[in-house]
Amino acid sequence: MSAKPHGQEWESVPLRYVCELNPPVSFDGFSEDDDVSFLPMDRVKSGYFIPNTDKFSKYAPSYNAFEDGDIVLAKVTPCFENGNIAIAHELVSGKGFGSSELFVIRPTGANRRFLFYYFQSSLFKQDGEASMTGAGGLKRVSADVLRQHHLPLPIQDVQQLIANYLDRETADIDGLIAEKVRMLALLEEKRAALISRVVTRGLDPDVPLKPSGQEWLGEIPSHWLVERAKNLFAVRDERSGDGTEQLLTVSHITGVTSRAEKDVYMFEADDKAGYKRCLPDDLAINTLWAWMGAMGISSLDGIVSPDYHVYTTKGHLLSEYVDLLCRSRPFVAEVNRWSKGVWSSRLRLYPENFFEMRLPVPPHEEQRAIVDAVQTDQRKANSLRDALQQSIALAKERRAALITAAVTGQIPLEEMTE
Repeated sequence: MSAKPHGQEWESVPLRYVCELNPPVSFDGFSEDDDVSFLPMDRVKSGYFIPNTDKFSKYAPSYNAFEDGDIVLAKVTPCFENGNIAIAHELVSGKGFGSSELFVIRPTGANRRFLFYYFQSSLFKQDGEASMTGAGGLKRVSADVLRQHHLPLPIQDVQQLIANYLDRETADIDGLIAEKVRMLALLEEKRAALISRVVTRGLDPDVPLKPSGQEWLGEIPSHWLVERAKNLFAVRDERSGDGTEQLLTVSHITGVTSRAEKDVYMFEADDKAGYKRCLPDDLAINTLWAWMGAMGISSLDGIVSPDYHVYTTKGHLLSEYVDLLCRSRPFVAEVNRWSKGVWSSRLRLYPENFFEMRLPVPPHEEQRAIVDAVQTDQRKANSLRDALQQSIALAKERRAALITAAVTGQIPLEEMTE
C-alpha cells in the first residue's frame, strides 16, 4: 500500500525491514569489574536516557544489551502508554544493559530520530496496546508488534526533515512543560516546608520554646509534651479471613490509597487470606519503604500486605495530625534513623524500633488548628496546582498529536522547513 501525503511518496513498510529487535551486542574485551551503563525501566523518559553505572558481571548473563544509538522502549503498561522511550547516548564504554522490561531497537533502514518519534505516535501505540497480554498492571506489549507492524515511511530526506522539525517543535513544548513542572515542584516545596514547620513548632511564631531533648525536633513550644511512640500507638494485627477486602497500598507520595487506583508493577498474590486489616484512622507503614516516607493515616477500610505494619492511635494524637507528621521531612529523617538493615536501600522499620521514637504531642485543640491551617493553605494552592496540571496535560496532548501528524505525513513539508 502507498500514499502520497502532500505530493510525496510514502510506502507502508514492515517495521522489521527497517530495524532490528534486541540485537546482539559484543562485549569482547570486557572484564567482570569493568563499568557499564545499566538502565532501569523507571529511568527511561521520553527523549531522556538516564542510566546508572555498575559492574559488567552483574548484568551480563540475563539482561538486554544496547549500545550507542539504539532505541529503548518500555514494554509494560502504563510505561509504554506514557511514551517511555529514549535513544541511548553518553554511555560508559558505549555499551550497557537494560531492564528485561525494555525492548532494544536498532534502526537499520530508517532515520534513527524519525523512528524514535514514530514509536511515540498514536498509530504505533494503538497497535502496541492492542497486543498487550498479561494481568492487571503487568500487561506487556508483544514483541510480535515490532515484527508485524507496518509503518508509513517516506524517503530518507523527508525522514530527516520530519525529525529535524520535531526536534525543534518538541523542544519548545518540552521547555514549556518543564517550566510548569518546576512551578509544581515549588508548590510542593512550599507545602512540605509549611508542614515540617507547623507540626514541630506550631502556628504561633512568638510562642516560648524549650529543648525537646530530640535532635530531630530541636526546640518545641514549651507547653508541648514529648512521648514515646509506644505510649501513643498500639499494633493492630487483625487478619483477613478470605482476602476479599479492598487492597490498599502505601507510598511516600500519596500515603494510603486503594491499589486499584494506582499503577503498581509489583506482583499481587491471588490469595490474600491472612493479609492485615487496616481501618479508617489507622496508621499504616510500608515496612520496607518507611525510610522514604511510605506511611500515613488510612481513610479507607481494607487490607494491606502482611509485610506492612498497622497501628491504632491511643487518643493522644489526632489522626490528621499524625498524617501531617508522616509528611514532614524531619520525621521521615528520624524514621530513617530508626530503620534497620544492611544496606540503605533495604532498611526496615519494625514495631520495636518505631515504638522507641519520641514524638511531639501538642494539645488537641492545637493539633486541630494545625490541621485546619494546612488544609486552608492547600485549598488556596490547589486551584493553581490544578491549572498547572491541566496545562501540562494539554501540552502533552499537543506534543503527541504533533508527532503523530508529522510522522504520518499530515503536515505539509513546506511547513516543516526552517
